[in-house]
Amino acid sequence: MAVTCTRFTDEYQLYEEIGKGAFSVVRRCVKLCTGHEYAAKIINTKKLSARDHQKLEREARICRLLKHPNIVRLHDSISEEGFHYLIFDLVTGGELFEDIVAREYYSEADASHCIQQILEAVLHCHQMGVVHRDLKPENLLLASKCKGAAVKLADFGLAIEVQGDQQAWFGFAGTPGYLSPEVLRKEAYGKPVDIWACGVILYILLVGYPPFWDEDQHKLYQQIKAGAYDFPSPEWDTVTPEAKNLINQMLTINPAKRITAHEALKHPWVCQRSTVASMMHRQETVECLKKFNARRKLKGAILTTMLATRNFSAAKTLLNKKTDVGKPQTNSTKNSAGVTSPKGPIPPAALEPQTTVIHNLVDGIKESSDSTHTNPEDEEMKARKQEIIKITEQLIEAVNNGDFEAYAKICDPGLTTFEPEALGNLVEGIDFHRFYFENCKKSNVTIISDSFDVGTFGDLPCVHPLV
Repeated sequence: MAVTCTRFTDEYQLYEEIGKGAFSVVRRCVKLCTGHEYAAKIINTKKLSARDHQKLEREARICRLLKHPNIVRLHDSISEEGFHYLIFDLVTGGELFEDIVAREYYSEADASHCIQQILEAVLHCHQMGVVHRDLKPENLLLASKCKGAAVKLADFGLAIEVQGDQQAWFGFAGTPGYLSPEVLRKEAYGKPVDIWACGVILYILLVGYPPFWDEDQHKLYQQIKAGAYDFPSPEWDTVTPEAKNLINQMLTINPAKRITAHEALKHPWVCQRSTVASMMHRQETVECLKKFNARRKLKGAILTTMLATRNFSAAKTLLNKKTDVGKPQTNSTKNSAGVTSPKGPIPPAALEPQTTVIHNLVDGIKESSDSTHTNPEDEEMKARKQEIIKITEQLIEAVNNGDFEAYAKICDPGLTTFEPEALGNLVEGIDFHRFYFENCKKSNVTIISDSFDVGTFGDLPCVHPLV
């Protein structure tokens, strides 16, 4: 499948938006000559840096290689002036983990079937010389809402190409709770990192919570590097020894001794599940998984918002520096390359192990070709800041008073989307804000002070901790 230069609209009809990212939107589309439905990921290339362009090209190149029933397939790639269109399978079943909690019956055998499909996808990737690097629940989708729909592996934005069993340092990238020990030690790594992540996923599939967890990210990483997990009672008492054995082989610290995808698919618990895996309904797992899903989505939303405001703050700082050229400097600001340090400005509680992090996430602020900038300290901006502070304090007061009605009048029900390109079943609109409100009440929320920065992100007001 070659990259074409024909106009997208000559071949496809666009319909409703189904997802949104920083530089892209995902919309349902129909190919005019066949009537087949797809998901079009539309990237605004005018906003991309040279490095972002390279990442886009790499993602498209990798996706073209992969043709497997358990992988979201790239069908077409169209490049035009200012935009690039990636035409993927339209997957409508949402996230696998969300589907599981909606089932009336869920057993160890079901978990075995899920991991088998995930391993089949991973095996195909590895056979094609691709390492996903970001296996996690958000990237495990279902083809449709039909019972027994296929699991589909999605999002190859962090994937890399390797030669055979090549091991090298490809950079620190992935999602905290699913990172392997060798990545955390900054050692050479390769295909085994995907198997480690599969081990974490399998553990969650069986009991509804992860093997490694700590609010302090440094302690979380120490757990992972030490392989410090166990099978506590009573929830693990009903899990078969064969399932635990497979997890142990996947979560082996030494990548050279870790089981491969091919070997894992031959494990009795996977290939003989009708006789080996338990058929008992695991209600406690479903209940724990509901809490796990809710927590990761809430924290994902919070972190996404914080990252957006950090980027805004960095851009505003750059503009201020341009405005203040020649003026004496009265203070200095620490520069942070990413969000992976537990000692950074983002509190550890906001770093749920499902949010992808990459070192040097903020590669720099793109300078506008427009030489005219509005001074952020003019009277209009000051008035806007005061308005933002006032509204934010009203939100905080409503939370502290437990007044959801007052809270709902201020919040924007449109601001509910995160991990948008996963196309999962998300809590949306006012339901999201009710969930967020209930969780906010459990925390100590304070009024805006000098330790917060105020500004706008696009047309949206932002209040966030100073970096």
